[in-house]
Amino acid sequence: MIYTLRRATIFVTALTIFSVLVLTFLPRYLNPTPPDAEERKRDRQWVNSSPYWFDRQVCRYLGLCGIQHIRWDAPTLPGWGRGPSSDLDMKEEIAKVLGVGDWDDDGAAVFVNKPGTESWEHAPGHVDLKRKRSESSDPLQKVPQYVLDHAPLVHLYSGEHFWPSDMAEHVKHMGLLDDEDGSVNRTDELDLGSLARLNAKNGTVFLTSMDDVESRPEWLHNRAGIPVEYEDDDGDDEHDGNPDKKIPGNNPTVPTDGNTWWDADKQHPPNRIVAPRYRKGGPSLRREKRFMQGDDEPQRPIGGTPSDGDKNKPNPSGYSNGPAVLILVDKGAGILDAFWFFFYSYNLGQTVLGIRFGNHVGDWEHCMVRFDNGIPKAMFLSEHAGGKAYAWPALEKKVQPNGQPPRPVIYSAVGSHAMYATPGLHPYVLPFKLLKDVTDRGPLWDPALNHYSYWYDYEAGLNETESPSSPQSPYLGNPSDPPKEYTSLVPAADNPKAPTSWFHFEGAWGDDVYSLADYRQWRLFGEYHYIVGPLGPKFKYLERRKVCQTDKCTMLWSIEDGEKSSWY
Repeated sequence: MIYTLRRATIFVTALTIFSVLVLTFLPRYLNPTPPDAEERKRDRQWVNSSPYWFDRQVCRYLGLCGIQHIRWDAPTLPGWGRGPSSDLDMKEEIAKVLGVGDWDDDGAAVFVNKPGTESWEHAPGHVDLKRKRSESSDPLQKVPQYVLDHAPLVHLYSGEHFWPSDMAEHVKHMGLLDDEDGSVNRTDELDLGSLARLNAKNGTVFLTSMDDVESRPEWLHNRAGIPVEYEDDDGDDEHDGNPDKKIPGNNPTVPTDGNTWWDADKQHPPNRIVAPRYRKGGPSLRREKRFMQGDDEPQRPIGGTPSDGDKNKPNPSGYSNGPAVLILVDKGAGILDAFWFFFYSYNLGQTVLGIRFGNHVGDWEHCMVRFDNGIPKAMFLSEHAGGKAYAWPALEKKVQPNGQPPRPVIYSAVGSHAMYATPGLHPYVLPFKLLKDVTDRGPLWDPALNHYSYWYDYEAGLNETESPSSPQSPYLGNPSDPPKEYTSLVPAADNPKAPTSWFHFEGAWGDDVYSLADYRQWRLFGEYHYIVGPLGPKFKYLERRKVCQTDKCTMLWSIEDGEKSSWY
């Protein structure tokens, strides 16, 4: 009996030690971005914020934090549906939010400005669904037509609850967190035209929701941002790309023609054996089509061929009142990166064994198309703290009317809005597919129909952050002094009055990590229920030489390679 009890005691002790070691070191091993010294200090302060001694000890030694707060975190409150039930309801929702006066006989929106507002607040970029250009005498650069011709089409998840939002509307519901008493104050109206002034404040600034996000206010969902349904979208798209196209050899990321477009900027121009020869006005349509088809095997885009009766007909399909943000970055020598940023007011995290992790207020996702002399070469898709880059021929395409080039089709995951090249399940970080994103062929969003558009000089942008007083702030001397002028971002000629100050805001676009004392917060094995809001597009490595955002990311030449690889 004593021998059996002794063995049981040894076993329990060993199991306890093993469990503590696993729970302590496994999250650190699985974390693709390990914390630095400052983050570890913040973590100790976060643990100490709990008023309960037992909670602090269990959190510190077992990794189980705020377990008394754990409950089911539903995407919506009872009684809320997905939103408008018909296309007519959708148009009424759009009209209410955007100030649309009417819809013409061709289905295009007729916009009217509300009193005291600028047109960019309601219809930035293209003011109607026909892509009409604004006339201006300003010497601003237009968005090249080839950028719009190859803009992505985004399948949002069919069961999504948090739809594309307008960042101008988002900041109207934001305040600033008072570090002393934890309250949210709003002494000054926040707007996109003056947001960078917050950089003068000490420490990191967090735009903080004036509402309890768990009350699910409507601006958080923006159901009016659900894209207008495609008339010919029957849901039977299929991937007909060129999945077998690979670059032979030991280094498949290097093209065999010697052109290093995949790793270039103004200081490192691409190597080219033969300089491209194009007619005046850019690459010929014939050459552009040839590239999109691939070198040897035809690429069959998804979707049907438009009939003659459909040509030249305005089409509102895919329109969302949540504008995207297009930022064009000239890397020199014919290399142009077109960053498409997608903003959502809320990121709903994924669940593991019914427990939700990773919620945060404000969500910036993006994809980037790299062009070489007007020809699309590759696309990067952001996923959480990383992403994947695909060669252009590997991507799914959709046929466009009027003989325009087929456009790439990508997928936004439910809740997290991470970007993927295929529908289905996408596990990440945790083993055994415990944590995964899900995508499907839900509403198809055309961000080219409604977006802010800008040109960004990344060399000037790097100089703007160099300051004797702070390497992260353009403010010199006394914070009350006027800030150094920002010149790196300018609006495109398509929307000459678009604000630029928001781009230079260096704080978070959502709440800071909720404390352990907050009833909404928990953390299990290093994964938080609520994490900090994201930084803005300026901090997404727009100056990158490679298509990829991180060193771990490599160019993928087929969808199959993408399904086998991971960003972490």
